[in-house]
Amino acid sequence: MKITSATPEDLSRLLNFREEAAEWISALGSDQWSRPYPADRLLATIESGTVFMLREGDRTAGTITLTPEAEEGLWSARELDEPSMFVNKLTVSRKYAGQNLGGRLLDWAGDRAYRAGAKWLRLDAWTTNERLQQYYLDQGFDHVRTVREGTAVNGGPRVSGWLAQRRTGHAEHGFLDETPRPEPLRA
Repeated sequence: MKITSATPEDLSRLLNFREEAAEWISALGSDQWSRPYPADRLLATIESGTVFMLREGDRTAGTITLTPEAEEGLWSARELDEPSMFVNKLTVSRKYAGQNLGGRLLDWAGDRAYRAGAKWLRLDAWTTNERLQQYYLDQGFDHVRTVREGTAVNGGPRVSGWLAQRRTGHAEHGFLDETPRPEPLRA
């Protein structure tokens, strides 16, 4: 399997991929990702070079977004002073479930963040999705805190404020990495 940068041609594939994940999550009893993700926002992240695809031939096995920008209102000023990269939208196709591809994508992200000069790989998760929170704990992340106050971008209450982090470092993820070298983080 190989990791590549997403391209605008991947937009419909990624939107369908997210719908598949939302259906699976809903069957588990969570309302996470129950609202469709705006195509224009996804396209903007693709064009910024922060969306990556895990591919097996012409099939998409997974995707991850890795960015140096934190979602507003989650991390403290002191935390934001530490060099960090942030994981978003980690998704693995149900056809590839049970192969630890999510864990390996997190290892890849930690390795890429390390090569960019980040100390921390950070993420936020749905505050009510305890199964997902446990998954991240099992992947070596430490829970930092849960942010419930404030509002989400769309004006509703914050729902994704369970914060976790783990140190970055070199990792053997086993993927062929066809992405460009990461840009060094700005000090």
